[in-house]
Amino acid sequence: MSLMTVFVAVLAIGAVAFFLGRQRALAQDDGGIKPHSRAHYHGWWAFLLATMPALLLLVVWGVGSNVYLESHVRSQLPQQSAESALANPALAASLTKSLANGLRRLDAQTATNPPATFSELQPLLATRGVALAPDTQDYMIPVAVDANRTQDWLSVIGAVLILIVSAGGAVLGLSQIQVRARARNNVEKLMLWGLLAASTIAILTTIGIILSMLFQTIHFFESVSFTNFFFGTVWDPRFAAAGSDSSEGQFGLIPLLAGTLYIALVAMLVAVPIGLMSAVYMSEYASPKVRAVVKPALELLAGIPTIVYGIFALVALGPFLRDLSAALAGGTSFIQAQSVLTAGLVMGVMLIPVVSSLSDDIITAVPRAMRDGSLGLGATRSETIKRVILPAALPGIVGAILLTASRAIGETMIVVLAAGVAAKLTLNPFEAMTTITVKIVNQLTGDLEFNSPQTLVAFALGITLFALTLVMNIFALYIVRKYREQYE
Repeated sequence: MSLMTVFVAVLAIGAVAFFLGRQRALAQDDGGIKPHSRAHYHGWWAFLLATMPALLLLVVWGVGSNVYLESHVRSQLPQQSAESALANPALAASLTKSLANGLRRLDAQTATNPPATFSELQPLLATRGVALAPDTQDYMIPVAVDANRTQDWLSVIGAVLILIVSAGGAVLGLSQIQVRARARNNVEKLMLWGLLAASTIAILTTIGIILSMLFQTIHFFESVSFTNFFFGTVWDPRFAAAGSDSSEGQFGLIPLLAGTLYIALVAMLVAVPIGLMSAVYMSEYASPKVRAVVKPALELLAGIPTIVYGIFALVALGPFLRDLSAALAGGTSFIQAQSVLTAGLVMGVMLIPVVSSLSDDIITAVPRAMRDGSLGLGATRSETIKRVILPAALPGIVGAILLTASRAIGETMIVVLAAGVAAKLTLNPFEAMTTITVKIVNQLTGDLEFNSPQTLVAFALGITLFALTLVMNIFALYIVRKYREQYE
């Protein structure tokens, strides 16, 4: 029985428990005693008792069965010599599990009694669209069959236990229904714990991301010094510096950091003025009908995938700027098709709805009394906006701008297509540069070994980018919280 089937069955039991619990609570309410909780709270409490423990067991059983199956497969595999290509037990177990998954594509008879050799089995798997690594060995076939048999038994046992727990929870919830039972308190308390668990998951996810990058970054700095990374001005991870005996390459962060900040600056110069003026227009000048049309239309830009912006920059804006500069200069173009300017313009257009939406909400939140007081003293609408509304909303606007800058720093696809991958230092916005995110992608998509400095540098770049955006977000929150209360 699949996990999805068990999941649906648990939800069905919960739905039945909710209906029966609600009906039972209504039947007990004869008007003689005031009930503590409304009938639907009793139904929800029965539903939660029927589903939550069962779903928790479902997760635990799924993880535990995978761990057990992994150890079971490893114990069934024969020991390999150190010279063997499959000396790594994890690799051999992975190939065996892939073979077991492929056997499930075959008919039941062949899956339980497959051919004894992989050369005979491979054509049968190919007819089902299953392609396995050529390192798969003959001795893995019976182990794979046994793994499938074990997994089936684990699934059946787990499904029975989960359904028993679900049914037991439903019975327990229905037996607790009384006129003065505190079902509402129980439901609200459980929801509180659920919200706390969701917050904890978000925090643990952040910690997990940091640790996953930190350990690999420490491993990277065992091969490359801090000075060469943080203060180096040459990015060439494939080759070492001239005259050096080292083969580790040059991992200078400065060109990538400069390109990241430069392209983000150009994007902000485009997005901030246009987005801020759009927010002022929609919040202060536009009629409700115009606002109802303009605001959704502007926010449509935020829903366009970034790869589409990148393609637009590559095939339209970049060649247009190049040809325009060639026409102005008399035949020689001083703007490259892939340049900082091209990427900044397109990225700025992408960020306009972010600045506009956040600023519009912040400006709209300024108390109406401040507007009326300024207008009542004889100020014009434009004077009210410049001297009352924008100063009052300035902390929130600054926070919105910094959050938008964080989005610009983390952009990848637009930079790849519009600015290129050249890691160099230049102040000319008409030349190509690249960013940290682009090089992270490049270093992780190559054919290098995972433990080589050329691959591990991606984690060092990632944690550097994480620290940069984290500092900007913290500063934005500091600005908002420090100055927000002055105008409330």
